[in-house]
Amino acid sequence: MRFDVLTLFPEIFSGYLTQSLLKLAIDRDLASVHLHNLRDYSKGKHKEVDDRPFGGGPGMLLKPEPTIDCVEAVQADPSAGGPGRLLMLTPQGRRLDQPYVEDLAQSPRLLLLCGRYEGFDQRITDLLQPEEVSIGDYVLNGGEVAAMTIIDAVVRLEPGVLGDETSSQEDTFSRAGRNLEYAQYTRPREYRGLAVPEVLLSGDHEAIARWREQNAAERTQQRRADLLPAASRSDQPAADTTN
Repeated sequence: MRFDVLTLFPEIFSGYLTQSLLKLAIDRDLASVHLHNLRDYSKGKHKEVDDRPFGGGPGMLLKPEPTIDCVEAVQADPSAGGPGRLLMLTPQGRRLDQPYVEDLAQSPRLLLLCGRYEGFDQRITDLLQPEEVSIGDYVLNGGEVAAMTIIDAVVRLEPGVLGDETSSQEDTFSRAGRNLEYAQYTRPREYRGLAVPEVLLSGDHEAIARWREQNAAERTQQRRADLLPAASRSDQPAADTTN
């Protein structure tokens, strides 16, 4: 899996690339992350990449020339195995969720275009036709954190990264089950008066599976009922049986 990150601040990723599962994936050649500085594609004397918006308004916009030149150059890299899927990180995009992550994980190459300032000149979107992606209904200083989020979510689905391939299938929001994940426990068996549920110590795998399924359903009902089909939500009005 290849990730190309197009950003004004590639240095933000220096520590991130050395951490945990991502580093393991890179070391095993299961994933690679390539950083590209948008400023390298500016032809201006001072390497300008942004300018004031026409019509007035606050802030600055990323200019089309260096941004599009950078994207097209990265897409055309003959060693990358094709242009890949171009994702533009923007709060106006499709909200990232697990089904979308699983779809992205099927692609051998993702290009992550990170916004800054007040966003992109509209012609960047019009000409490049990227997939616009948001990681939530809030605004960040730039797309770099969003790019890291996508890399983290996608790379753990790459075969061989987690070791146990069933682990990602049982995660919250996975295709295997839309419920939140069940509660989990480790040693000690009792801590500050709170004990591990006896069923988890029983060795009865069928009973444990039933407990986990019920616990996951209860958690989902209590915390994220919006994930459940409307008919199974406890906040739905009772059916009218008077007729």
